Amino acid sequence: MVEALVWLGTLVFAATGALKGVERGFDLLGVLVLATVTAVGGGSIRDVLVGTLPPTALRNEPLLWSVVLVGLLVFRFHPRVQALERPIYYLDTLGLGLFAALGAERGLEAGLGPFGVALAGTLSGVGGGVLRDVLSGEVPGILYRAGDLYASAALVGALLVYALHGLHPQGALFAGALATVLLRIFGRRLGLRLPTPK
Repeated sequence: MVEALVWLGTLVFAATGALKGVERGFDLLGVLVLATVTAVGGGSIRDVLVGTLPPTALRNEPLLWSVVLVGLLVFRFHPRVQALERPIYYLDTLGLGLFAALGAERGLEAGLGPFGVALAGTLSGVGGGVLRDVLSGEVPGILYRAGDLYASAALVGALLVYALHGLHPQGALFAGALATVLLRIFGRRLGLRLPTPK
């Protein structure tokens, strides 16, 4: 079940990366690069930080080819994909929660403390999006996005995994992923935002 969700989350991230490339007017290669970086970039950064080399995603050829296929489909059918904005938002949120929790677990397996676990979980969830934004010439959205708790939601979820892991490892993963998902969804609905300078 978790493996299926990892695939789903990765492919949704690939679609969001490809859409960004289409919106920026990139050619086919550019769209595929953004799809791939968005899909596996965060997990690859996490793996490098915890000493897993080569990164797990780069050893999963079926997943990588599936990411390319999603990029090609978005490139060809982007008007139809863009019309699925709401489902993509919810699937993206599910992927964020899942990768934040699994990234935190990877940090725990590497023997990291709370700061390291929080960093591993957060980067796992948002690292690909940061790379996507940088490559497309934008300031990463996690640094200023108002009314959408994204990186902060992943951070809370990762810390929850750390706090609960000793009690029930599987329950901790579920609680961390769920906390991230709920924080993002209800944070947007309630207009929650982190403070900014006055």
